[in-house]
This record gives sequence, C-alpha cells and structure tokens, in this order.
Amino acid sequence: MKYPIGIQNFEKIRREGYVYVDKTPWMWKMISEGSYYFLSRPRRFGKSLMLSTLEAFFSGQRELFKGLYVDSVEWDWQQYPIMHLDLNTDKYDSPEVLNNRLEKFLSENEEVYGRKEYEKSFGARFEGIMKRAFEQTGRQVVVLVDEYDKPMLQAIGNDALQSEFRSTLKAFYGALKSSDRYIKFAFLTGVTKFGKISVFSDLNNLIDLSLDHRYTSICGISEKEMHDYFDGGIATLAEANNLTKDECYERLRQDFDGYYFSPLSKEGMYNPFSVLNTLSSQVFNSYWFETGTPTFLIYQLKKTNYPLEMLTSEELTADTLNSIEIMDENPLPLLYQSGYLTIKGYNQEFKTYLLGFPNREVEEGFVKYLVPFYSPSKADQPLSYIGNFIKEVRNGDVEAFMQRVERFFDGGDYQVAGKAELYFQNTLWALFKLLGLYVDVERHTTDGRMDILMQTKDYVYILELKIDQSADAALQQIEEKQYAKAFEGDERTIYKIGVNFSSDTRRLTEWKIG
Repeated sequence: MKYPIGIQNFEKIRREGYVYVDKTPWMWKMISEGSYYFLSRPRRFGKSLMLSTLEAFFSGQRELFKGLYVDSVEWDWQQYPIMHLDLNTDKYDSPEVLNNRLEKFLSENEEVYGRKEYEKSFGARFEGIMKRAFEQTGRQVVVLVDEYDKPMLQAIGNDALQSEFRSTLKAFYGALKSSDRYIKFAFLTGVTKFGKISVFSDLNNLIDLSLDHRYTSICGISEKEMHDYFDGGIATLAEANNLTKDECYERLRQDFDGYYFSPLSKEGMYNPFSVLNTLSSQVFNSYWFETGTPTFLIYQLKKTNYPLEMLTSEELTADTLNSIEIMDENPLPLLYQSGYLTIKGYNQEFKTYLLGFPNREVEEGFVKYLVPFYSPSKADQPLSYIGNFIKEVRNGDVEAFMQRVERFFDGGDYQVAGKAELYFQNTLWALFKLLGLYVDVERHTTDGRMDILMQTKDYVYILELKIDQSADAALQQIEEKQYAKAFEGDERTIYKIGVNFSSDTRRLTEWKIG
C-alpha cells in the first residue's frame, strides 16, 4: 500500500496508485448546495488536497474520479476557468513578499485572459480577470485560495506589518464579492478566522464550514475510514509492534484521534499526517507535532499571563472560538484553531465550548515543549531529569522527588513578570502535567492555591501548596479538609506533603511530610 505522505496533489495520488480516502461526498455537497465557502482546519489536515481535488473536478478530469462517489452524480464534466492562489509557500516577513505573490498570481492569469490599462490595484486586476474569463469562456470562474491567512499569521507580533497585510488582502478578497455574477464556486481555507473587523468584513457571503457538523469529516480520517481504507496496513503495523490488531487500533486512537470540529460530532477525527507516517514507517512517533513547534503560542501564553490550568477548563463562545482577534487577552482560540486544543464539551444552555487536548501526541508534545519555557531552572534541566523524577514517584522515594522539586526552582530568573501566585501555579502545572503523562496526577485550583494528587500502583501523594505561609499550615489544611479520607482502606502507602513557596524569592522555601 502506498501512503501519500506530504502529497497534496489529487492527480498525482490517483495516477500513481496512492491510497485515497474518498472525500468527494463532502465536495459534492458543497458544490450542489452553495457557491462560497470557508474552512478552518489545523495544518497538515488535508485542506490543500481538498483544493486540488476541487481543481481536478472543475477541470473536467473525470477519469481521475473513477470509482469515487462523485463519479456517479449528474455533472457536465466541462472545464471551468480556475483561479488557484496558494499562499502557503512564502515566508511573509515584509510587504514585498505578499505583493510579489499576488503579482505572480495575477500576471499568470492576465497572460491568459488579458489586462486593461486602467486596472491598477490588486483588487481591480483580480476583478477584471474574472470578468474576462467569464466573457471569453462562457463559463463562470472557480476561485480556490489555500491558506488565505498565512501572511497575517506570520506577522502576529508585528502590528504594523499585520495591518498592512490585512489592508492588502481585504481589498484583494473584496473583488470576490463585487464579481459575484462571474463566479461559479469559491473555496477559501486557512488555520484561523480573522474576524469582522478584518479581511472577512467584505466576504459576508462566505459559508463557514469550520464548526458545521455536516462537514466534520471533510478533512482528516474518521474511525470508519480507518477500517475501510487502512485495515491491512494496521494489521501490518500491529505485527511490527508486537500488538494485536485491536491493541493497535486502540494505540492509534489514543495517539492520533480525538479532533472534534463541532459540538454535535459523535466521533473524533484522526490526524491524517500522523496516521499515514505511522503506517508507512511502522513506528509510533509524534509526526505532526514535530513538523511545527508552537513557539509563538507559548509566547502568547506567557505574554497574557494566562493561567495554564484554564487551558482545559475555560468555556468559550462560538464567536470567540472562531476568531483570534482577542489573542492578546486570551490565547485559547489560537490554540484551538492551530490544532493544539479541540472541542471536548458543549454547554447547550449558554452555547459555550470546553476545550482540551485532542490526543496523546499533542498533549505530550505540547507539555514537553512548554516546560522549559516556564521552568525557572537553567537550560534544559527540567526535561533532562524528568525520567528520574518519575522513577522516584513510582518508587515512593518522597524525599528524593521533593528535593528535585525544590531544585527545580533554584537558580532561575526571578524577574518573571506577573503575580507570584500565577507564576508558581503555571510552573507547577507544567511540571506536574508532564509528570501526569506517566503517573496519575490531578490538579485542583481554588482561591489562588494549587492542590496536587498523585497516584501510582503503590503510592498516593497528597500535596497542599501555600504561598508566604508555612509547610505546617499546608499540612494542617490537609487534615482539616480530610483530603486523605477518600483513600481509607486503600492498601497503598499515603504521603501527605505540605509545601510553602515564597513570593519574594520565587522559590520553594519549605516542605514537610505528614
């Protein structure tokens, strides 16, 4: 079986015998029911392949669709004029880069359809091309835009550059609305949705499919598609990793499944890039995460002093989830749209969404990447000794791992901005979240204090954390609140640990075992 890793060209996949998951039912649903669409999905989720499939369809290449759903529908299979703009390739670090990309796109189409001397701006030239294409061919045009938001995303943090990009693209995309009578179909994709005050303000005729439950399977791989298209490959993967086929399916679910793009979704979607790489190499790894590090997302978390425990407990409205305009106040929409968080729950009464990590690949990769940014320790010490930390917790060596926690805060930068309580909580959240990937860790935050419960096969650890008080005060609260009561009759050894943290030195100053 040939797996199309990194291949985004539909014609190449079909002609060269790569496995293709038939997404033409959703393509046909779009074409038969409307004209203007937008789809937001994380990177490497199949957006570019869908655009390529649409291009082949509107080019009349019926032979490529033999055996697929759309081959059976009533369609003229004529060639329509297609305008395909791909903004995915350049590094947009100056206005000239975007201008050159648009100039190339327009010039190539003007070589075919001509240009009027009075058409000066990008928008006017684009409008003129669509008008002449319609007049010369007798058919309306098809407009496909891949990663429409790439320039603005790369300019985040540079307000002046992003403003210029927005202005340029808003005028350019505005030509779509003024050229409605010349357009048969338009499809724009991206990672994010810039809101009403941005490039979409003139494109209010776009149907946004991003949270539409009818299109949750338009990109990615569903559970049914895993069985229908990859069952043989999964059997081979299972054998290579000494797993049963059922165990292999479960491992794939835990590692790569779990993306929900609608509150009405009954099942999650698999990350196609990680699935295809795993089946091809027969090795489980973090393929998607390792192709793009979330440096800027971590920067936004720190810049906004965002409480990390709220990553999976804050509820967002649909308007907030769909836009990144508020990212300087709340980074969650950007984390969701980038694929690091996904929909985990929906409150029907208040119409709010609860987010969480989609799967083990993303959670483990994100937290491992997060820890050094929040660690007060120098260099990459937190990750270099986390293995020993885990062993000590599993072995009940409470003195050793508490000394390790104490050293974790030694020698750091104590000029970190933000409240000491939040600094302490975020640092420990990152540390214990990473630890929680290997042992059972729960965190509960109330009134600015963070309680931690860790459980292993043989031990239970109850940690109460205080700021500018004492370890004795922390232990007293454990007793008064009877935190250990839930483990009465448990044969495991129970450790009660009181910890005090100094807001002045930002160090762990005292800890005691009760």
